[in-house]
Amino acid sequence: MFVKIALIVVFFAVMVAVGLACRKHSTDVNGFVLGGRNVGPWLTAFAFGTSYFSAVVFVGYAGQFGWNFGLATTWIGLGNAFVGSLLPWVILGRRTRIMTQHIGSRTMPDFFGHRYGSPALTLAASAITFVFLIPYTASLFNGLSRLFEMAFHIDYAYCVIAMAVLTGIYVIVGGYMATAVNDFIQGIIMLFGIVAVIAAVLSQNGGLMGSIVELAKVESDVMPGAYASFFGPNPVYLFFVFMLTSLGTWGLPQMVGKFYAIKDEGSIKKGTVISTFFALVVAGGCYFLGGFGRLFTTQEAVNAQGFDSVVPAILSTLPDLLMAVVLILVLSASMSTLSSLVLTSSSTLTLDFIAPLRKKKGLEEKSKMLIMRCFIAVFIVISAVIAIIQAKSKVTFIAQLMGISWGALAGAFLAPFLYGLFWKKTTKSGVVASFIFGCGLEIAQLMISLGWIGMPGGFLGFVFTNSLYSGVFAMVGGLVIVPVVSLLTKKQIPDNVEELFSCYDATVEVRATTSLVSPAKATAKKK
Repeated sequence: MFVKIALIVVFFAVMVAVGLACRKHSTDVNGFVLGGRNVGPWLTAFAFGTSYFSAVVFVGYAGQFGWNFGLATTWIGLGNAFVGSLLPWVILGRRTRIMTQHIGSRTMPDFFGHRYGSPALTLAASAITFVFLIPYTASLFNGLSRLFEMAFHIDYAYCVIAMAVLTGIYVIVGGYMATAVNDFIQGIIMLFGIVAVIAAVLSQNGGLMGSIVELAKVESDVMPGAYASFFGPNPVYLFFVFMLTSLGTWGLPQMVGKFYAIKDEGSIKKGTVISTFFALVVAGGCYFLGGFGRLFTTQEAVNAQGFDSVVPAILSTLPDLLMAVVLILVLSASMSTLSSLVLTSSSTLTLDFIAPLRKKKGLEEKSKMLIMRCFIAVFIVISAVIAIIQAKSKVTFIAQLMGISWGALAGAFLAPFLYGLFWKKTTKSGVVASFIFGCGLEIAQLMISLGWIGMPGGFLGFVFTNSLYSGVFAMVGGLVIVPVVSLLTKKQIPDNVEELFSCYDATVEVRATTSLVSPAKATAKKK
């Protein structure tokens, strides 16, 4: 117990110290929200990865999908690494950094307003972000409850309050740079922690091969050895989980926002490799570990306690020292994502919602900074209260709302953002259609899940099977709806679209150490 408490105290002390040390980077809005657009590859890559993976993944998703799919759950981790991390960096990273600096955008809603020449889009996107990020933020606390009760035998509420207060301190004081530095430290802990945990868990069943052999013996209604097979007992369901958790990152404000702040071309290239490696180890490791859940608990226990009991059951057999490492790992995963979400929420609401409403008087830099810091505290308090209420009373509405947050945000924003970076003919109407379709589909999913409206039949019945299915259809549907509506509303193409896209063709001079030049061009340059 002493070791556990000591490690957690040191961990919290380091997080707060980093926040205090980063105060000098948070003297204005640009520094507080984006770190002055001067953040290097390691910090940005780890910030991207730690914002992606939280206790929701480590405890909730790894346990639920590991139980359902067995070893095939690893495909979800691989999808998160290559579709959710590698491809966004390759496809979105550079163009996002260039255009957002060119138009002076600091948030995703702000990008929509500038890119499509519509302040109303900024307000709408800001409202969507606020509504759906709050329950998503609250869900981060849930994965901690069982682990802390198991390790310390203390009430879940105390853990939530401590985590909320300490996260609030370093984010409010240090802003984006404090978040990025702490994300790096927390990411290192996550990398080493997950490797150590997997090694310890597998050793209990004779190593990797012995564990796979034991898993193959677990009975399944589908086929013998289903939980040790290549695609598991339910490949269709596995595919939808793969798509939602991987493609969704392309449209989440807290994820895409990391590209706004990265330093330069070389940082993007290095960050791509670092981020992919991080996701491969952390996501791949979490889901791989969850795949062996059936070796450590029973169907009766899961029926009684839920899927969140699977990973704690796996970890309950670990030595005390390694259990302390796991607690720090889960804390790191949760606090890093929490800090990113509350910073995104507060900056969006302040810069994109409140500031535009004060057009005549405007807001000074100091006022914006003060409002953002106040909202960070408000968002953390609201999220903590929601999490405690959900844990104590099991409010179904809150749980369902958490489930659709990811699908609604990604469904509404993915297509407008992607096409906005690459296609000049994207129109305001196409964006509005995507907002309505993505949010509308997930709100309908919520009402069906709560029993407020009946489940439709046929294809719609399949779409609304659960929030995973509807979330994927929300994202894919947006990719179809935006170009179709845009082609039907060509007159709404912004007049300054050529000027907006001119940033990609601008001529810049670089040093030979950062860019290769052909011999002919080098000779011509000398002459």
